[in-house]
Amino acid sequence: MTEDLEELQDDGEDYYTFLNIPRTATEEEINNAYRRLSRLYHPDKHTDPSRKVEAELLFSKTKKAYEGWDREERRLQQRTNPKSSVTMTVNATDLFNVYDEESPYMDLRDIFGLPHIEISGMSLNQSIEAPLTSRDTAILSGNLSSHNGNGSGGINCSVRRITSEKGWGELEMGAGNGLNVAFKGFRNFSRGVFGNGSVLTHFTPNGLRVGTVATIANQLDKHTVGYLTWKAGMQSGMNTMIIRDTASHHIVFSAYIGIPHTYAALSFTHKMPDNDAKVKLTGKAGTFGAIFEYGAEKKVSQNSSLAASLSLGVPTGVQLKVKLHRASQTYGMTILLCEEILPAPIMYGTMVPLVSWLAVQKLVIQPYLRQRKQTELQKQRESNKSRLLEKRREAKAAVDLMRETVKRIVDQEEARKGLVILQALYGQLVIEGTQQDECEVSEEIVDVTIPLQCLVKDSKLILQESSKCSLPGFYDPCPGEDKNLRVRYLFHAVTHEVTIKDTESLRIPKQSHRLET
Repeated sequence: MTEDLEELQDDGEDYYTFLNIPRTATEEEINNAYRRLSRLYHPDKHTDPSRKVEAELLFSKTKKAYEGWDREERRLQQRTNPKSSVTMTVNATDLFNVYDEESPYMDLRDIFGLPHIEISGMSLNQSIEAPLTSRDTAILSGNLSSHNGNGSGGINCSVRRITSEKGWGELEMGAGNGLNVAFKGFRNFSRGVFGNGSVLTHFTPNGLRVGTVATIANQLDKHTVGYLTWKAGMQSGMNTMIIRDTASHHIVFSAYIGIPHTYAALSFTHKMPDNDAKVKLTGKAGTFGAIFEYGAEKKVSQNSSLAASLSLGVPTGVQLKVKLHRASQTYGMTILLCEEILPAPIMYGTMVPLVSWLAVQKLVIQPYLRQRKQTELQKQRESNKSRLLEKRREAKAAVDLMRETVKRIVDQEEARKGLVILQALYGQLVIEGTQQDECEVSEEIVDVTIPLQCLVKDSKLILQESSKCSLPGFYDPCPGEDKNLRVRYLFHAVTHEVTIKDTESLRIPKQSHRLET
């Protein structure tokens, strides 16, 4: 049900924040938030004619946030969720292979002094989803691939039904190298234990082939999940996998025993959220040989990320892999640098992407992002002048309606030496990475002391992980700019202070906020 509030953000409002609830809120939490704001803004609570009009507007906004669920259900029917990926393989081994001067054949290197580089393979995958009802979804996907002059392709259509809160079933049919029919299913058995399975039948000119795959998974702890997979028929084998994911790292260990290969693999990813980057190391060894891979991934915009890695393997040689993610689209390129592990391709395969990225980031990406941000800010300021005045007026009206309620809350909190907001400022408090210690209310900074005190309940204040500009009594004083919230408060008659980014969550009181002086 909480997903239905998403549609109400189309007019620039975040109604999750307006109700001060998380995006994973239950129906009970939504109802409680609605009742709290309804009591505050109900027109019958206010006798003053001017305040009554403002209360009616804010009460209507509260009802709009609460009643938006049915419209979003209809909107879900229209989503197709397209996904696509394009992968290209390039053979560039001529860059590092030793040139045979005695060869009787002439090539590009003989004529122009250039190495021979060719595209040896390419693949394309595309899929779309079409919701049929709230429980049924149709999925259409297709793929094309070509390698060394040999091509293949296929198309698949499936229908997935949510059978209950604990599981779903899917029927898939496809055509390519023969007819494929598959039955798939997922089931949540208990808290932290789930599994899935599939049965695949493939009709070929040589007869019918049947394969099965079954997986059982168990949540070992808060950050760790274990998987056990069994395959029979077309590919026989057993695989075990353990995945550990935390805020700072992601570790995957897997071991596979089967036909024709057996192997073990370990992958470690170090996350650097402050820099929107990841560093990854992977090792894999088995009957096919061994591979060691290292690389990095960097988020270059809100919806795009760029990754590069170098793979050293026996017998695969040295390969450079570059991948660009853009929303639901993926573009990948694998460049075979050398069939043997030699120092030159390793050095160039590491340094060239790194230096190229630093140069492109410095000379192209950063100037482009700065220019685009300035252009967007200018456009926002011009288009939002009237809207900003309206939001400021609406926030002031909400604050006026809160004053009596806040006075009662402050009296109660002071009596128990609880949580009293001394001052709260919202806006551009940090300029170019430097925090402004002394700030005053201005066009870019808003006093939100009363709105925050109104949200205090039982000597606690909790704000969700989203922009605060949609909270009652708040508005965005500087659209497009980075904003912060600074709160100075009393708890047990001791002064505390904290400054957070606009989209950070906040829970007070906390001992770490206490001021020593």
